[in-house]
Amino acid sequence: MNGTLNKVMLIGFLGEDVKMHYFDGGNCIGRFSLATNEVYINKTTNEKITSTEWHNLVVRNKAAEICEKYLSKGDKIYIEGRIKSRQWQAEDGSTKYTSEIQVTEFTFLSTKKENENNKQNSPTESTKNTNFDPQNNNDLPINDLPF
Repeated sequence: MNGTLNKVMLIGFLGEDVKMHYFDGGNCIGRFSLATNEVYINKTTNEKITSTEWHNLVVRNKAAEICEKYLSKGDKIYIEGRIKSRQWQAEDGSTKYTSEIQVTEFTFLSTKKENENNKQNSPTESTKNTNFDPQNNNDLPINDLPF
């Protein structure tokens, strides 16, 4: 392979709401953290261990505005992007470094706002049909079939 590749794919949960930063000229960026988990069993103790890795994500312009509008802490998202390292001078004069994921593509997997809308629009327990047996469609009148 002659070229190089800088590509990241993550599925995780937002650790905070999207924080927006606006610049002169109308551009903006959104920043948020994303948690990914690794779960394994400790072979010595048979204890289930969950290890969480935190990723700093950056989205730009229209994508940032969409993320701010629809995402909130705890939502699940799939992202694609690339790793970018940067440095800056802190107020105390020290040099700070960070690595971020510059998001290029994303897909919302679940949002709290979506879940709230589904709860409001879903039938109440008393109107849900609990009699349906896919093996025996004779349990229901024709008008009540789910298809």
